[in-house]
Amino acid sequence: MNVQPVQDLPEFATWLNAPPTTLTELRGRPVVLAFVNSASVWCAQRLADLAQWQSRNPGKLQLLIVQVPRFDCERDPGQALKLLRRQGVTAPALLDSDWDGWRRFNVTAWPTLVLLDAQGRERDRLVGVGGELERALNALCEDGARVADNDLSLARELHPEPRLPLLFPTALVVTTERLYIADSGHHRVLECSHGGRVLRQFGLGTADFMDGGPGEAAFHRPQGLALEREWLYVADTGNHALRRIHLLSGQVDTLCGTGRPGEPTEGVVEQPRQTALNHPQGLAVADNQIHIAMAGDNRIWSYHLGQRSLKWRAGSGAIDERDGSGHVAAFAQPTSLAAVQQVLYVCDALGSSIRAMQLRGDLVQTLVGQGMWSFGEQDGPRTLAQLQYPQAIALSPDAPLLWIADAGNGRLRTLRLGGGELSTLELPRRLHGPAGLALGGGAVWIAETDAHAVLRFDPVSGVLSDVPITE
Repeated sequence: MNVQPVQDLPEFATWLNAPPTTLTELRGRPVVLAFVNSASVWCAQRLADLAQWQSRNPGKLQLLIVQVPRFDCERDPGQALKLLRRQGVTAPALLDSDWDGWRRFNVTAWPTLVLLDAQGRERDRLVGVGGELERALNALCEDGARVADNDLSLARELHPEPRLPLLFPTALVVTTERLYIADSGHHRVLECSHGGRVLRQFGLGTADFMDGGPGEAAFHRPQGLALEREWLYVADTGNHALRRIHLLSGQVDTLCGTGRPGEPTEGVVEQPRQTALNHPQGLAVADNQIHIAMAGDNRIWSYHLGQRSLKWRAGSGAIDERDGSGHVAAFAQPTSLAAVQQVLYVCDALGSSIRAMQLRGDLVQTLVGQGMWSFGEQDGPRTLAQLQYPQAIALSPDAPLLWIADAGNGRLRTLRLGGGELSTLELPRRLHGPAGLALGGGAVWIAETDAHAVLRFDPVSGVLSDVPITE
């Protein structure tokens, strides 16, 4: 075990939400340096595990988050902080935009936790999402030293998010009369008029995992929606569960998931209510099945509504961009789905790509994407076009057109299916982290996630307008 004093934090790092400090100033208290990438759900899960431990052990250590960018958009301090806050992160965070801290501490993978004792010496490190986190943190704090009252994590955050009706909204569903919003940061789903008036709220608005009626049910960071007749299906990402809302009664129940992250077993899962999921994020309904983009295990799963069974359809589980049939293929954090005519379209966030999966045979092909570490803003033929960290897709009901929320570039893009080109829509301004799309009523509805807003875009007139959400 290395117990030598370590180097200090990078001198020119940008502190995102707390006043600058150094490891030297933090001597006398245990410190955990969490090297993460804010775009990664694996890092999000590691930070959630840390937060749970801290809630059970208040004041025992100081957590510092070191955000190391993968995408160009994450080099912007504002966007990096927004991505962390989408996950509920409030711990002090700094931006290691040039990977200086990464090199100083010899980090090789996201996420990595470097555990420093009260003397500033490295006592342990945990790489990836494995390892015995509870044991390692307990051992680090075994001397009983407590963090001082002026602990950074207790200080008020700098540049807090504004208090608005929505907080990091994601998925949208539009019908002829209604607009449904996954109000992720407020842990609820809203039913609104097209004008934005809130008609009903599903979920208490606090992070929890409970079924029941309108005054009982609770969600935790819901991020995906799909509508089928009188049922609204919800990817309850923070609870690692597939839920549904009966729109006639308002009753919420759980179809899959235990509330904790894990990977379902291979083959047909006959009791999905007792099996763990891993960050379900995108949903689409086709062939009497709910298709699930499982961002945490890089796979596509399908829940059969009639048989009430769950099945692993495609993706090896590795983070990669590989075409092929079923389990031979590989995805890189799939986040959104759209289905039409026996084809499931997949928005692959970390691969900056759009994939297509044949529902008969599960053959996966890449439509746009130049490889795992290739991203950009180029329009044109699919073999040359580029995206950056796309977050949502939606299909046009009257044209072979796929709409794309290109979050990393702050753009609304379209891909003409059947061999067409990728194009960028001319909007009055760039969008702030769009992570939800829906088409209906002659408009494109956009969840402008980082601005806590919903927008309505008219493709005919080119008008982009706010939808004022009023409760």
